[in-house]
Amino acid sequence: MPFTLDRIEALAPDQASLAAARKLLKPAFWPTLAEGEGLIWGECQGSGATPYRVAVSEADAGYKCTCPSRKFPCKHTLALMWMRADRSATFAPAPVPEWVKDWLSRRRGTSSSPGKPKEDSKPKTQPSIRLTDKAETEVTDPKAEQRAAAARERNRLDREAAVLAGLDDLDIWLADQCQHGMANFVAQAAQSCRTISQRLVDAKAPGLAGRLDALPTRLFTLPGPVRPTAAIRELGQIHLICQAYRRAAHIPELLAADARQAMGWSITREALLSDSDGLRADAIWRVFAVISEAQPDRLRRVETWLWRANGTDQLLSCAVLIDFVPLAGGAATSGYVVGDEVDAELCFYRSTIPLRAQIATLKKGATQSSEPFNLPAEPLGVSYAQYEDALGTLPWLGAFPLAFCSATLRRSGNRLFLHDDQNKLSLPLTSSQSDEALPLASVDHIDGIGLWNGYEFTLAWAETPLGRWLRT
Repeated sequence: MPFTLDRIEALAPDQASLAAARKLLKPAFWPTLAEGEGLIWGECQGSGATPYRVAVSEADAGYKCTCPSRKFPCKHTLALMWMRADRSATFAPAPVPEWVKDWLSRRRGTSSSPGKPKEDSKPKTQPSIRLTDKAETEVTDPKAEQRAAAARERNRLDREAAVLAGLDDLDIWLADQCQHGMANFVAQAAQSCRTISQRLVDAKAPGLAGRLDALPTRLFTLPGPVRPTAAIRELGQIHLICQAYRRAAHIPELLAADARQAMGWSITREALLSDSDGLRADAIWRVFAVISEAQPDRLRRVETWLWRANGTDQLLSCAVLIDFVPLAGGAATSGYVVGDEVDAELCFYRSTIPLRAQIATLKKGATQSSEPFNLPAEPLGVSYAQYEDALGTLPWLGAFPLAFCSATLRRSGNRLFLHDDQNKLSLPLTSSQSDEALPLASVDHIDGIGLWNGYEFTLAWAETPLGRWLRT
């Protein structure tokens, strides 16, 4: 059944969703638009770090979008239907991609053929919604804008004062933990960190609160003997963040920006893209890892790690796109999967170690590539030395990508270690990979890439004489 404006009107949850969908009707928002087997699909660059993937069945108006919206259908789905209805964009014939097939296989109550409508598939009756021909004109009141700007400045100053007061309380808490000893801290970390993290939430420092909230989990994933030492390191990093934040006017600008981001001051996508001094990299990127982690604040943090497939800029050879989606109903992963190739210009957040980025311009939608991974021909020891340099620049550095060649996987007891014989370096693999990575111990050498968090290495991608290995 072809889409019409009346049908879209009946499907829309409200007028606001239609108005939002109207703004997405420009083809520039959609680097990928395709059709096949009674389906249409596309990728839309939204406010998140990764584009949203949208698929719609023309037969029964079934739909799927990876955005976290709680309106159904969302504005991206409505916009895709709208462009199909008024023929304002070209949908290129193409084979149905795997992510669309996966959605089809999980649809409840649908037939195996997407082109056959269900007998009772009818749009739900909705209140009449008027599709206006012209967008409403926004009226700007200069005095109202001045009042709003003054209110924003007052809110900023109030928050600055609240954060500093919270840091004073944190100093006392840190001193207490040191006085009681790290062994005692590790035993009571869950309750102790929960108390101070709640105080930091009240102090409007959510970034630091989240770091403390996650600290007990990070400690208890490590072997028991190293936990006290790890606790000293983690609390030391928190202390350094506090000091850097207080001394922002007296330290390098980029380090001050790192401290503010660690504290929880957010930067909007619009502000990031409008930063004329921001670093940008226009390249083809390969997705080598997608990591999803549930947070205590009922959000899921999804990291999409990219490796630059072309170009020689070592400073911007790797990037991470970070999205936050609700745990309830949110996607468990981003719109990308490991092995995707993306042609895009990335804009990096201001940092002494630029890793986090947003997609500024998506030139071509993601496609799976079987080409060999373009990894640097250097041993693990060289990449690890780069990590140590980065840690010296940014002491609270988190996960860091390490690419390597000609390494071996060795076993000691129940642990696996990535070994560089040339530089006499061994890094322990995360304990969760003990079984899945064990077959790699039987090959002569591996080239690959993964993430090092200062304690354990998560192997993400490996090229071996027997073929490619990917983290599951």
